[in-house]
Amino acid sequence: MAEQQITQGAIDAIYNDPDRAAKQFPVPVLQCLQLKTLEGKGPGGGAQRYRVILSDIRNYVQCMLATQANHVVHSGQLDRGSIVRLKQYQASSVKGKNVMIVLDLEVISHLGNPEKIGEPKAVEVRTQPHSTTIGGAGFYGVKSEPASETKSQVQKQVASRPAAAASGSGGHAASTIYPIEALSPYSNKWTIKVRVTSKSDIRTWHKASGDGKLFSVNLLDETGEIRATGFNEQVDQFYDLLQEGSVYYISTPCKVQLAKKQFSNLANDYEMMFERDTVIEKAEDQSSVPQLRFNFCNIEELRDVEKDATVDVIGVLKEVGEVTEIISKTTQKPYDKRELTLVDDTGFSVRVTIWGKTATEFDANPESIIALKGTRVSDFGGRSLSLLSSGTMAIDPDIPEAHKLKGWYDSTGRNNAFATHSNLASVGAAAGRKDDTKTIGQVKSEKLGFDDAVYFTVKATIVHIRQENFAYPACRSENCNKKVTDMGDGTWRCEKCNLSHDRPQYRYIMSINVSDHTGQMWLNCFDDSARIIMGKTADELVEMQATGDKEGLDAAFEAANCRKLTFRCRAKMDTYGDQPRVRYQVMSAAPLDYKTEGHKLAELIQQMSM
Repeated sequence: MAEQQITQGAIDAIYNDPDRAAKQFPVPVLQCLQLKTLEGKGPGGGAQRYRVILSDIRNYVQCMLATQANHVVHSGQLDRGSIVRLKQYQASSVKGKNVMIVLDLEVISHLGNPEKIGEPKAVEVRTQPHSTTIGGAGFYGVKSEPASETKSQVQKQVASRPAAAASGSGGHAASTIYPIEALSPYSNKWTIKVRVTSKSDIRTWHKASGDGKLFSVNLLDETGEIRATGFNEQVDQFYDLLQEGSVYYISTPCKVQLAKKQFSNLANDYEMMFERDTVIEKAEDQSSVPQLRFNFCNIEELRDVEKDATVDVIGVLKEVGEVTEIISKTTQKPYDKRELTLVDDTGFSVRVTIWGKTATEFDANPESIIALKGTRVSDFGGRSLSLLSSGTMAIDPDIPEAHKLKGWYDSTGRNNAFATHSNLASVGAAAGRKDDTKTIGQVKSEKLGFDDAVYFTVKATIVHIRQENFAYPACRSENCNKKVTDMGDGTWRCEKCNLSHDRPQYRYIMSINVSDHTGQMWLNCFDDSARIIMGKTADELVEMQATGDKEGLDAAFEAANCRKLTFRCRAKMDTYGDQPRVRYQVMSAAPLDYKTEGHKLAELIQQMSM
């Protein structure tokens, strides 16, 4: 019975007569002769890879399962002898070495797993004397050579299913479409049909050797994802052409090289670099390439995810923070940021930070469904997330996970109270979870900072602000915070920038004394954190001081006094007057969220009662 179901001659037709194969064998039925697990992992340490040999009784061909088809192995459906329907595949041939990438197949379970049927032979690509090379197959790392009429083997690439792959524009036949999963530095001539899932802003650099600019895009097809970067001329050439969400044909010349993992969150060992002659055309058929692909981690599971890992997450938007600006400690450049709070049906919430244009242009309403691809896990405050520059965000996406969350939230979730990972961190030391929230007494008794720099969080009330020398005159140049000198002629001189300004920009350098129920300590604050404490800029206070507005100046300090805040601090050993001492530097400050604190206390009471 199984022998009668197999479509004999299908493999030969796929490689030697694709048109006939598409008409006569649209969904070939084949037998699996061998199933082998390859050593190591897939691209980027991802899913396991499998090699299979498929037979149509007359011929056999070596195949590689695309990772999206691995489920037939994991579920135990596919085994040696299985009869399968080949629903989607990519076939290629180089110098007689044939390989087929299986994108989708279905096991016909009721036919069982019979012994090998027939004595199939390896499929051969027959010589076509007047053919030219229409593709290159570098899947096995074989470098392609120019085709000629004297070649005994004609190199060609054949793609017969799905038909949608051939329905694009620009004269791209089905035989030219190459899967992302098969790209490597050894691939020669190829065309991929891909969707742009994200596009970065144009970034620039300035060095002694010259200036430059670049941008990057993430590309997706049914087999995987890959990052592509354009530099300088290619920025002008392709930046406006490539738009997020659209589908394009991209053809060689285009360099494929090992991926720089520090710049990408995609599970691919390779990345692409656009060249001057790279061909990019928008496809008429925009529906045959899948939309953004997610691999979601629910919010509760974040507790078990390693710090700095990259995850996808989906949740209901509970709270939206305002846009704030921070100054990078390494580059001294300003960055816009916004904090979102997401919740899901596990009963947990998480804080997600978004950056730059994504932060300033964010306009989703609370209770929208937010799906994020490519967020970095931080252990700040238990667990929090930060959207990477290569990451993407989808608002109310049309995917099953979003519909499920929306239904849950509308029916029961809207009135729920949500736990946070910082809650668990504060009460879960016995469970082995990290907790860096300390009382002042703990900071001192544990001698934080005596050996190495240590970061910690403390909730404390400001009891005194030192008003003497609370600010200094700083350079107004971008990315320069150095102190400037009053030249006495109405100008202020910056030695670092070698520039003079008509006035300085005053920046805070402030000492405050804070207290909790266990003790008190002095904290040093720079401009960012001091602005949050004072609610005014240093320029405003210096103006009051200069105009003799002592009443207004005292009122400003009085308003900041007795405020209870959460301080993120660094403890580090310093030397003052030849005497070593620990210096506590405020890295950031934020007002207490009393609603969140109330939920924490309620959960603590509940856990203690249990």
